[in-house]
Amino acid sequence: MNKYFKISDAKNFAFYKVPKALFEGKYKSVSTDAKMLYGLLLDRMYLSVKNGWIDNQGRVYFTIKSAQEKLHFGHEKICKLFLELETSDLILRKKQGQGKPSIIYLKQF
Repeated sequence: MNKYFKISDAKNFAFYKVPKALFEGKYKSVSTDAKMLYGLLLDRMYLSVKNGWIDNQGRVYFTIKSAQEKLHFGHEKICKLFLELETSDLILRKKQGQGKPSIIYLKQF
């Protein structure tokens, strides 16, 4: 028999927030997986700050690997989602070269 959530259970959960704006206007054609990735990146900004992932202009950045591990997607799928976010002007990818991972900047929508 399934249990039901009670008021006391509410404090036990943390949630990812996906902005409503991503479901409207120019972003409504963005896939649900890409929207979830964007929401995850918004949530993980504090970790990037904590880890010192900030460039000399004060912009927070991420790597593909950090998002791939969290969402449990393969490399090909996560790259496709990042390309979708980049095409939708929600992120900027900057190559570092010499075998280093690209860094990803989250843009405001």
